[in-house]
This record gives sequence, structure tokens and C-alpha cells, in this order.
Amino acid sequence: MATAEQRGAGQDDPESDDEVYEVVDLTEYARGHQWWSRVFGNNSGPIAEKYSVATQLMMGGVTGWCAGYVFQRVGKIAATAIGGGFLLLQIANHSGYVQVDWKKVEKDVNKAKKRLKKKANKAAPEINTFIEEATDFIKRNIVLSSGFVGGFFLGLAS
Repeated sequence: MATAEQRGAGQDDPESDDEVYEVVDLTEYARGHQWWSRVFGNNSGPIAEKYSVATQLMMGGVTGWCAGYVFQRVGKIAATAIGGGFLLLQIANHSGYVQVDWKKVEKDVNKAKKRLKKKANKAAPEINTFIEEATDFIKRNIVLSSGFVGGFFLGLAS
């Protein structure tokens, strides 16, 4: 049998079989040290606490794909309608059905520019508030937002 002195000496010996290891619970460590918490702050949002990363990516990807697909279809229809309208106006202008008063068009466009500049200066605080809220949401739900962006691009491509 080993004496207390021999056991104490064995703890410093690297070849000893009696080494003590600390058991670390990785689930608790991961909850407290998430990578997005270091990057975006400790407030990781309610979605990150309720669902796993895979579920968040799936939810974001599916909703992003749906939004991208609808955006693509509506964009094609809008582009076709606007382009067709311009084409019909050019044909009508070339055929003599329509006469354009370019001086009046220029005057109206300049008037519209002045109105837009006035309204843009008044609307700036609301736009800045919206941008700040959207940025805060994205920071709190980074995994969901990443899935949404990826799904949106896939929806545009399909």
C-alpha cells in the first residue's frame, strides 16, 4: 500500500495514474459565452433564448426564401408594366398621337424635386429611428437575420 508521502509525490509526477481532471459542463459554458454576445453585446434577444440555432436558421431561411420569391415575382411584373408603358408612350409619340411639352415636363420635375427635398428634411428623424430599431433587432436576432438574408437571396435566384 502507498503511503501519504508517496501519493503526494505522485500528484506532481506527470506519469502518475492518479491525476485529477476538472469536468466542465459545456452546455452551461456555451450559454454564458456565445460568440454573438461578444460581438454584438450581451442582449441576445428573446428568439435566441427560445429556439436552437438550427431552428432559427431554418425559420429565417424559409421566411427569407418566401420574401425573396415574392419580391422577384412582383418585381418582374412591375418592371414589365413600367417598361411596357414607356414602350407604348414612345410608339405613340413616334406615330404622332402624343405631343410632349418638354419645357412643362422640366418645370414640373424641378417643382417635384423641391417638394421632395423639403419633405426629406422633415422625414429624416423618423427614418433614423426606424433604421436604429431595425439595426437593434438584427443585432438581437443575428442568427435568424442571417438565415433570412440567405433565404432571401435564394428566393431571388429561384
